[in-house]
Amino acid sequence: MNQPVDLAVIGSGGAAFSAAIRARNLGKSVVMIERGPVGGTCVNIGCVPSKALLAAAEARHAATDAPGRFPGITTGTGPVNMPALIQSKKSLVEGLRSDKYVDLAASYDWPIRPGVASFTGTPEAPMLQVTGPDGNAEVIEAKHYLLATGAHPWIPDLPGLEQVDYLTSTTAMELTEVPESLLVLGGGYVALELAQLFARLGSTVTMLVRSRLASAEEPEANQVLASVFADEGITVLRHAQLATISQDEATGEVTVTATVEGRTGQFRAHRALVALGRRPVTDALHLETVQVHTGPSGEIVVDDSLATANPRIWAAGDVTGHPEFVYVAAHHGAIAIDNAFTGAGRTVDYAHLPRVTFTSPAIGAVGMTETQALAAGYRCNCRVLPLDHVPRALANRDTRGFIKVVIDDDTGRILGLTAVTKDAGELAAAGVFPLEGRQTYRDVAAMWAPYLTMAEGIKLACQSFTTDPSQLSCCA
Repeated sequence: MNQPVDLAVIGSGGAAFSAAIRARNLGKSVVMIERGPVGGTCVNIGCVPSKALLAAAEARHAATDAPGRFPGITTGTGPVNMPALIQSKKSLVEGLRSDKYVDLAASYDWPIRPGVASFTGTPEAPMLQVTGPDGNAEVIEAKHYLLATGAHPWIPDLPGLEQVDYLTSTTAMELTEVPESLLVLGGGYVALELAQLFARLGSTVTMLVRSRLASAEEPEANQVLASVFADEGITVLRHAQLATISQDEATGEVTVTATVEGRTGQFRAHRALVALGRRPVTDALHLETVQVHTGPSGEIVVDDSLATANPRIWAAGDVTGHPEFVYVAAHHGAIAIDNAFTGAGRTVDYAHLPRVTFTSPAIGAVGMTETQALAAGYRCNCRVLPLDHVPRALANRDTRGFIKVVIDDDTGRILGLTAVTKDAGELAAAGVFPLEGRQTYRDVAAMWAPYLTMAEGIKLACQSFTTDPSQLSCCA
């Protein structure tokens, strides 16, 4: 066994690196254990590669869409060179993995041990056994441990699935040819992004959705995206209950039997993508040895300070079952270290957490939805501003979408904002500030807003509580 360290981190993604950097800045010794590629989900198989491919698909779509939107513009597209596109994505990932993870760890001077970690010892004296790729094991002892092992795609217990060569969000982004047709199982943010991605690359896409698109967001988001997807040739089948799945050995064609709107049918495609959510990665950790508890979906149970039931063990990021954003994971990592080593007593608050789905148009939101505000007991009021009242959208020749503001009708305080538009994530980020400042719609309606920006739409939406937006002049 090596000399004890201050902090042992299991995982090497956003939460892990944020924690390790904070610990090193506090003068603590750190060791990191990773059983896969360094960098975790975001840089390797999540945010970075998916957004790189989405940007490429949007560029291709814009080339076909521009003549209809802008008179006088002539464009065209050819077939997608998928191997070249995937290689470009890999190069980006490898560069960021090196610059932002491997080289960064070296500059902060902490080692990254390749291997599988599991707890041993006792709850009072926990230790890690790390088994390396060569089969050799070492034991690591630390004052504190951080579990930052992330999550992976959830695979349902669907009859026949074990015999099907299905895709997940990970394997879909490694395909070297565009599927002629694709069945997407799911309607959450991963399903939405990948469905549009492959449709824009040339696949015929059908989505089997349990409830509605982006069901956690405002219902108006579903309405806009359903219309957009229909225009782009994506078939969305709602209220789908999956029954079985099979694959033809001769042709490779996949068949899903499902009940849609009360009628049972069969749906066929060349490939099937399972995008029904993610589950925390806790296998092989032997958490019971150190009395760390898990929840019904395998998530590590933590309190608001990110402490587990064991006072020397903390958890951060997707493995906690908290909102699955890399910026949440990074926030977690820093909080856990401050609490572990300085007794800061910091807690997590998601009240004003911005969230983005990178479809086109995108969904950006912060704060409460109308449904959440009502459930919280507010006497709420809302305005939904169609984008044909936003000058930037008119100039873009794209008015598909809206900006919705939810307020407490007793005080006028803004409780939430949702936008479906180009660059909706920027509006969600801007919306954090009035929510953090507990500002009212009247405050925002009177603020400066640069003309011909999408962010101006937030001001216009707030003005619409008292003024018909069709009766407003430019900037007035």
